[in-house]
Amino acid sequence: MHAAERERLIINAMRPSGFVSYRELEALLEASPATIRRDLSRLEEEGQIVRVHGGAKLVGDENDAKGSPLRLAGTPFEQSITQNLAAKQAIGKAAAALCQPGEGIMIDGGTTTLQMCAHLAELNLQVLTNSLHIVNALLPQPGTRILVPSGAVFREQNIILAAAGEESMPRFHAPKLFMGAAAVGPLGVMQQDVVLVAAERRLMDRAEQVILLADSTKFQSSSGTIVCGLGEVDIVITDQAITADAAAVVKSAGVHLIIAK
Repeated sequence: MHAAERERLIINAMRPSGFVSYRELEALLEASPATIRRDLSRLEEEGQIVRVHGGAKLVGDENDAKGSPLRLAGTPFEQSITQNLAAKQAIGKAAAALCQPGEGIMIDGGTTTLQMCAHLAELNLQVLTNSLHIVNALLPQPGTRILVPSGAVFREQNIILAAAGEESMPRFHAPKLFMGAAAVGPLGVMQQDVVLVAAERRLMDRAEQVILLADSTKFQSSSGTIVCGLGEVDIVITDQAITADAAAVVKSAGVHLIIAK
């Protein structure tokens, strides 16, 4: 990755809150600490950022200055929820079947992961989620304990993204992380916004097992920013329309494939 591309990703990662931590940058850029320090030094010399303890912040607050709501790249939640709904519901049910009564889990925000919630009511789980849609779906379940990170709310996705990296996340470690994706391919799991990439890497750091929920259409695209390689995923749950070629890619990475029915 060229320096100019790294600098663009650094600036984009700061836009939601004005801050990004060194740990987030290491996960996002997959670069050495020395390279990241050089990139930050250049941006600081150009007057775009200020280096602070634990990371760096933008000069000024662009969101406040513009008076505009925070936005993420990609399809708005209310539009995405109607796409491939039957497949997503089957995937959500299959994912919920992997949960054990009384355990702690993490559920990343998304229209497919949301479909798990209806099947969790009797399990008395402790759930960490960054999605207000998932919070609302779990609230009627008296036995489900809900944890959320602090941070900025992105209204189009109704998702909370940590404003200051590690310090704004609860001290939580879970056997399982259930996450979605914008695309899945030989290069790995992808999202359309670099802010989501950093947030999902933080969740992955806290999980013993990463379970990816992706309907078959997600295997038809390979565009986006890479969250992780397929080898970092333990289980992929998809629907019956997945192609043989896409299934072979998943299995060749040593990932257990579950096809929901």
